[in-house]
Amino acid sequence: MSTENARGPGGRSTVPNISDVAERAGVAIGTVSNVLNQPHKVTEATRVKVQAAIDELGFVRNRAARALAAGTSNTIGFVIIDLSNSFFLDMARGAEDEAEKAGMTVLLANSDLKDSKQTVYMNLFSEDRVAGILLAPIPNSFLVIDSAKAHNRRVVLLNDSLEAADSCCVMANNEHGGYLAAKHLIDLGRRNLVFAGGPDTLTPVHDRHMGAKRAVAETNGAVRLEYLPTREVTVVDGRRIGHAISSRSRARIPDGIIAAADLLALGIMQSILSETDIRVPEQIALIGYDNNRSAWDSHIPISTLSQPGFEMGRVATQLLLEEIRSPETHTHRRIILEPSLIARESTIGR
Repeated sequence: MSTENARGPGGRSTVPNISDVAERAGVAIGTVSNVLNQPHKVTEATRVKVQAAIDELGFVRNRAARALAAGTSNTIGFVIIDLSNSFFLDMARGAEDEAEKAGMTVLLANSDLKDSKQTVYMNLFSEDRVAGILLAPIPNSFLVIDSAKAHNRRVVLLNDSLEAADSCCVMANNEHGGYLAAKHLIDLGRRNLVFAGGPDTLTPVHDRHMGAKRAVAETNGAVRLEYLPTREVTVVDGRRIGHAISSRSRARIPDGIIAAADLLALGIMQSILSETDIRVPEQIALIGYDNNRSAWDSHIPISTLSQPGFEMGRVATQLLLEEIRSPETHTHRRIILEPSLIARESTIGR
């Protein structure tokens, strides 16, 4: 039996409501409402008396009911794709920072690259009538976005444009980032490269691969690029790739690896160092992507492409607030921010 429907003696709800607080404090319901929402309208003595009643009864405001009555909410929902990647945590911090300036809060959910979890959280945010939703989506998320919009929820996308979705989006220039990663290895004299990552249906991974291919194409055949797909971009996927490379004959081992994410790069390095006597970066130079904190703390610090995660979260929240406040005049926009190369020991040595 749910708490909301629990009944005490005489059929009365056991969940204290605003009427119970007013009765306990000996004030009108409107006075309790003022204490909760406009405390400047009541005296300090009254506020203290009402707050004491709230504490004694354990009264908690029903935010969903309040949003329903007011037709609005001061909460933004944010569904990220991978909580283990600090890039997405940076996005969340940027969103929280910008929302706080507007007097709003951010509720964070992690889809964990699973369609089912993303659908649950998107539906939950719609049911709770949040003011709007920030979404770092998994591929082909059109149905959940359309469903949220059908419930009059505004949606802004991060890290994937899903161009068929009629929404604002904020992205990093992943194609250019992939180009910078490959060009860095090429400029270091590496000629047999591997791009590891997947699935290719993930727009950021696909774009990074395209950027790496562009850099290799500029060498007019002097550099070779092999593609090794993965199911995801986790440490475990990286270890599988590292094991596959370690099992090759020395003639077939690449001298440079571009990993689509830092966690993937970390797993690759762990396998290569534990299974072979190959030296990094002397024999294999390795670069990741995202500037994940795991890259900083690796036994051999990993070169990477830093994405402006905090700025992406901040800008996306600005767009969402603009759409919430002025839906009639709002125009959807696609904003692209630039990554930057961070060279560390895994490519340039100590």
